[in-house]
Amino acid sequence: MEQNNINVVYAADDNFIPVMGVSIVSLLKNNRDMSNINVTILATNVSELNKQKVNDLFNKYDRHLPRWIDATNIEDTLGQKVNQDRGSVSQYARIFLNDIFNEEVDRVLYLDCDTLIVDSIRDLWNLDLQGNTIAALKDSFSKYYRKNISLDQNDIMFNSGVMLIDMDKWRQNKIEEKVLNFIKEKNGNVQQGDQGVLNAILSKKTLPISPSYNFATVFTDLSYDQMVKYRKPVSFYSEDEIIEAQQDLHIIHYTSHFFSPRPWQEGCTNKYLNLWLDYRKMTPWGNEKLDTVNNSFKKKKILDMYKKMPKITLFLASIFQVYLRPIKNRFNN
Repeated sequence: MEQNNINVVYAADDNFIPVMGVSIVSLLKNNRDMSNINVTILATNVSELNKQKVNDLFNKYDRHLPRWIDATNIEDTLGQKVNQDRGSVSQYARIFLNDIFNEEVDRVLYLDCDTLIVDSIRDLWNLDLQGNTIAALKDSFSKYYRKNISLDQNDIMFNSGVMLIDMDKWRQNKIEEKVLNFIKEKNGNVQQGDQGVLNAILSKKTLPISPSYNFATVFTDLSYDQMVKYRKPVSFYSEDEIIEAQQDLHIIHYTSHFFSPRPWQEGCTNKYLNLWLDYRKMTPWGNEKLDTVNNSFKKKKILDMYKKMPKITLFLASIFQVYLRPIKNRFNN
């Protein structure tokens, strides 16, 4: 299945460029045998200085320079405000793949900036999609989230941080057009933002991948039993599948959740923190200070409570995560 060119896509604004730089270093360093990796970066207000720093990473590993493309602004395209339930509105840029790749490109690998590629992506790239439009990780959402994005109770919800995309299917199924129409129907208010929209359109056209290719940090921040109690996921992986994936890691995804800062923030205690910091040292931002997390008074109190009474706090947090948050999202729609 391997093409002449392996097309990898990132989307970032200027604030996230240093984080993306860590992911790019790990990609290039751990895939030296794949000289045909071509990276496209969908950029939102990225400074020329940061672009040059990223380009220097590619020169360091003797690779083709990335293709920088100004990200399409979803709000300008739709002519309306789009509320982002997660991350940055710049992430919507990845839905406009039709404009970015010509029809000769039949496969694309999208990676979030907060991923760390710790082994070869070759097997993932060559994965048989079995007629599906994408391959992605099943995410740990409860059944109550599905109704908000017009899914059936047991439909897959996936994490969009790592997506292997069949561009022929993407074009044939008019994914971009369907995404834009769905956002309009929701008046710009979509649960989980760009990820929610992609789930709404692609859930039934998604091949689940092994967690080894999108190993979310929540898998180590919480035990399997804690995660199940906290999230009450539907159509999810077994504990054995998570353990097996951890023994054969390819991509770690430093996802956010309430109880843990990210590795570029002060106070992170994740199992794979030092690994991320080691790769960070290989980037031009390696000596910069970590970001300070300015938690609200309410969040500070909850985190203090979690340290003292983790079981009770996790139980209360699960009520919000499993039931109240999707209800809140429903009213926002």
